[in-house]
Amino acid sequence: MTADRVKRLAGLGLCIAGAVLVGHAGVQYARGAYRADLVRQQWEEQQARSAVGAARERVANSVAFASRSVAVGAPVARLSIPRIRLDEIVLEGVGDDELNAGPGHLPGSALPGMPGNAVISAHRDRHFSHLDALQLGDTIRTETGQSSGIWVIVGRRIVDRNSPALFQSSEPLLTLTTCWPVRYFGSAPDRLILTAKPVNAPAGSSRGSLGTT
Repeated sequence: MTADRVKRLAGLGLCIAGAVLVGHAGVQYARGAYRADLVRQQWEEQQARSAVGAARERVANSVAFASRSVAVGAPVARLSIPRIRLDEIVLEGVGDDELNAGPGHLPGSALPGMPGNAVISAHRDRHFSHLDALQLGDTIRTETGQSSGIWVIVGRRIVDRNSPALFQSSEPLLTLTTCWPVRYFGSAPDRLILTAKPVNAPAGSSRGSLGTT
């Protein structure tokens, strides 16, 4: 076999390997987009069902929803951030499948609007790719089966990914997290933490260590 033929075969092999990698990434993105469409449809159907008799059953439903376990992968909220034109359905869980389809709600944390810290995470190269553009004073909107609300960002910090960063709260609090730097090749070393409070919420709140994700 001649040297030129060997070079051609090696080049062909590299092209094939590159095509396989690109194809795999494309399949993952396509799966995430398909799952996102499904959970958005589930969310809309869930909201439509909740609207029936909501005025009569609001209190009972809120108590039942707060006390029951939510299945991982189920749609639990809608998250809208006007500044970065984000409008996504939040799934329960922060595993690979959930974060491939949309932002994930940290199990064990509060749901948005309920007393406590509601923690929502997403990949920096997917649904939170523009989270770094948000600043103090920007607003966030959330909807759940029980309530909707507007939040204002009151805290923005960058921490080492191994440092405790999430905290408990006796009042409604919303925390958005993603890896940092947002535009970074490889495994990002830090995390971006945005904290928001409901509009017109009291200035003070209680905090305690909740641990890290």
